[in-house]
Amino acid sequence: MPILSESELQEIRTLQTRYPEPKATLLPVLWRLQEKRGWIDDEAMQEAADVCKVPVSHVRGVVSFYTMFFEKPMGQFHVQVCTNVSCMLRGGEDLLSAMKARLGIQNLERTEDGKFSIEETECMGACGGAPMMAVNETFYELATNSEANDIIDRIAATGQIPAPKFVAQMPELSDSANR
Repeated sequence: MPILSESELQEIRTLQTRYPEPKATLLPVLWRLQEKRGWIDDEAMQEAADVCKVPVSHVRGVVSFYTMFFEKPMGQFHVQVCTNVSCMLRGGEDLLSAMKARLGIQNLERTEDGKFSIEETECMGACGGAPMMAVNETFYELATNSEANDIIDRIAATGQIPAPKFVAQMPELSDSANR
């Protein structure tokens, strides 16, 4: 039984007309499949290969390369903590340890109730706001252990991801700095 509906396949075929080859739409196809299932299993990889006219080995390579695609079920709320250099130097590893302890799970595991999962990530592109964490698509810069625990508590209580705190902008340079 196909995962993608006929209307979704039609949207993909329309998208494919913009590109010289159908394989150019592999990432959007994988996004759609993961959105429907929550992860990319062998059946989804085969469907992506068929739709994009590429070998399943190519799809498997793409899925295993990009950390945004999951090869097993993750939690409803997926917590990512950056431990790359900037974040590591500003407490990212401690933050990751605190989140693992708080949730009672290890990297790429999910809680028994399926509500939370955690992932150590390499770079989330916010070195100036390190340490960085995310819950699904909501990003938190300058995250502290207590703030991260508060975020988890609020999600557990309400089922809603809280908005990130305001991050101050860079101050303007003084006239003397411009000389």
